[in-house]
Amino acid sequence: MPDINTKYYLKIPSQTDNLELIREFVSKVAEKVGFGDDDINKIELAIDEACTNVVKHAYDDKKNNSIGIAIKLDYDRFIVIVTDTGKGFDVNKIKTPDMKEYLAEMRVGGLGLYLIHSLMDEVHFDLNPGIKNEVQMVKYFYKKENNEVKIEDDASAT
Repeated sequence: MPDINTKYYLKIPSQTDNLELIREFVSKVAEKVGFGDDDINKIELAIDEACTNVVKHAYDDKKNNSIGIAIKLDYDRFIVIVTDTGKGFDVNKIKTPDMKEYLAEMRVGGLGLYLIHSLMDEVHFDLNPGIKNEVQMVKYFYKKENNEVKIEDDASAT
C-alpha cells in the first residue's frame, strides 16, 4: 500500500525527445507503488499520448515551452496530472472513433484521446487555453468485480 498523499513532480521542456524521460519517470513511480507490468504499460502509454498531444497540438512543436507532470497517490488511486499553457481544445467536439472505419481507411494518428480513455480508469480535463490546461488521469490500485475488491498483482498470475 503506498503512502497516502505522496506527490511527485516533473517539469520538462516540451520536446518529443523528452517523452522518454516522462515515460520513465511515470513508470518508475507506478512500479514503486506496486503496479504490475500490464498496468504500468497502460499508464505509460496514456501519459505518452497526453504529452505528445501537448507537444504537437497545444504548443505546435515549439520547444520554448514546458510540460508539468504531477503524480499524486491517494488511498485507492494513482493520479497523473499533465499541465501546459498552450492551446486548448473543445473536449465535446472529440468523437469516439469508429475503429472499423478507422482501420478500413488505414488512417494514422488521431487515436490519442481514445487510447487515454481506454487505458485509464478516469480522465478529466480542465482547459484554460494560454493560461493552464490540465488533464487528470486516474488508475485505481484495486479493481471492483461483482462488488468485491480484487487486488491487482501480476506475480499471482505465475
